[in-house]
Amino acid sequence: MATKHITTMEELEAHLESNDIVLIDFWAEWCRPCKAFGPVFEASSDENEDITYLKVDTENARTLAGQFGIRSIPTLAIFREKVLVFMQPGSLPASALVDLVGQVRGLDMVEVHKKVAEQQAEA
Repeated sequence: MATKHITTMEELEAHLESNDIVLIDFWAEWCRPCKAFGPVFEASSDENEDITYLKVDTENARTLAGQFGIRSIPTLAIFREKVLVFMQPGSLPASALVDLVGQVRGLDMVEVHKKVAEQQAEA
């Protein structure tokens, strides 16, 4: 499955509504680590057709990048059932991304949703 490029929160929300797992690569054309991570991200999208892979060019989608507080690129964000379960800057090797996708697939989402509800109740 090819990656999709998005520029707005509305586009992201539509993908979150209709997909269980969503990976987002925040990147920029001038960023060498981003260019190194790009093919790893694309290969992962080809291997996981049930997962949605999105790319956000931080130069063309400054508002969206700002809503996520992106300060360093590349940054990878992963949602599962509309919950942000991972967000970290830095380029990952293919083996680390494979492992990370496996961990996200293995999450007990009943427990995750319970913890989110507890945190929201405390806030």
